[in-house]
This record gives sequence, C-alpha cells and structure tokens, in this order.
Amino acid sequence: MPSRTSNKPAKAASRSAKAASRSAGARRARAAVGFSATLLRPATPASAEWMFLVLPPAASAKLPSRGQVSVEGTFAGSPFCATLAPDGNGGHWLKVEPALLKAARAEAGDVVELEVAPVFPGMEPEPAVPPDLRKALGSAPAGARQAWSDITPAARRDWIAWITSARQEATRARRIASACDMLASGKRRPCCFDRSGMYGKSMNCPAALPPGAGD
Repeated sequence: MPSRTSNKPAKAASRSAKAASRSAGARRARAAVGFSATLLRPATPASAEWMFLVLPPAASAKLPSRGQVSVEGTFAGSPFCATLAPDGNGGHWLKVEPALLKAARAEAGDVVELEVAPVFPGMEPEPAVPPDLRKALGSAPAGARQAWSDITPAARRDWIAWITSARQEATRARRIASACDMLASGKRRPCCFDRSGMYGKSMNCPAALPPGAGD
C-alpha cells in the first residue's frame, strides 16, 4: 500500500509566510511619517478658534490612502489623535482643534513639527455625527439604525463625508434620505463615493486667511 506523505508542515509554513507578510504590511502601514508645516488660520468662519495645516506632498504620499486617514502621533511635541482629511489634490490637511493649539502653545504662522502614523485597524476614532443626520437616523427604519450601529467608525466616517461634501442644502438633505434608505437595505458604504475628492472636486482644504489679517 503506497505510503502517504503528510503535507501539514508545508501548510504550516504557508500559513507562517502569510502571517509574516500581513505583519510586514501592517508595519509598513504603521510607519511613522515626520514632517513640518505652517499653521494657518481659516478665512471662514470668522469666529473659528481652530486652525489647520496642509501636509507636504511627500508626507501625504507615504499614507495608506488618498482619502481620510486616522492617525496618532505628536504635534509640536504634544500627543494627539485625529483624522486627516483629503485636500482634493491627492494630499491631506489637518484641522487643529483649540485644545491641541493650547497644549502645543502654537499660533498662526508657526512652523510646527509633526510625526504621525495610521491608527491600528479597530482603533479608528468615532466621528462626530452632524445633528441633521442624527435626527434622520432617529426617525429612520430600525434596519437603518441597526446598520449604522453595526458598521465600523471608518464606514460611518465615509457616510458623513459623503453627506457633508454636498455643496447645496437640498443635495445634503437628499443624501441624508438616501443614506437612511441604503443603510436600511443593507449597504454598509455610500455607493460610488470619491473618497479623495480628486474627481468630483467635492472636498478640499479651507482657504487660509492672509498673514496678518484678523490680528
């Protein structure tokens, strides 16, 4: 009777190689990106207490996506976690909240040093839900509410970006209604959504206030 040779060692080696490949991919995705950028004040709204900066192209190119990317790292030496937004040109910009400005003692016009790395999968920060979307979800079918709870923070962030990128209030209202319908039907992401803003020109970074203005 022919002897049978077990292929268990080969399978184990294959699994080990695949695991090593995934680990190497995760390390590459998590590689820290260091850069410096000028802190800018937005032209609108006039009452804005936040500021922003635009990542250098070389830094954006090292990130895993041209769309939104959640990162953690340091801003002028202060630890922070935030979501970088697409600038519509294949790059990214960062909204710097007042608390981080205060912690870093940073002001408009300062050139600040940053080091960022994409967050691990499963550790995405929860996005802020706009009041009109929250209200619509509250009165939507139970299936839509359940789907919204079941999807990941990254998926919820995509729905919000699709809705808030609308240029007109009427378009925004239609997208909110469509989002509730699609969620109720089982869709987990908005259909045909340009997450980079490069093609539909629906997303871009804020216009900066000229130096010295508003002082």
